[in-house]
Amino acid sequence: MSQRVFPQLRVTNWKRTRAFYVDGLGFTVDWEHRFEPGLPVFAQLTRDGLSLFLTEHSGDCLPGGAAYLVVDDVDALFREIGGRGITPAEPPGDTEWHAREMTVVDPDGNKLRFSTAVTQ
Repeated sequence: MSQRVFPQLRVTNWKRTRAFYVDGLGFTVDWEHRFEPGLPVFAQLTRDGLSLFLTEHSGDCLPGGAAYLVVDDVDALFREIGGRGITPAEPPGDTEWHAREMTVVDPDGNKLRFSTAVTQ
């Protein structure tokens, strides 16, 4: 089944944000849209089949949002992004709800919680 809900996060500096998500977190830019050169960007980024909308448009939403992303191996992701210079706000840890999770905060304060189910 393809993804049917796309979290939308507000960003304030596309150049800085793009570098963080692409170079740091390993996302790819699927597309970018501007109504005219120099106007705010609206973009879709994807990593491992998980897509996010990122927007510079001030009326879309506020900075400081959150997204919950389920990944195959949060510890492998932690090692990968650490090698790219990203330090999570919360490193991988076990939860009471049988998941292993870590939190990464982007330059605009948006929280990305990456999670992997833990089998009992």
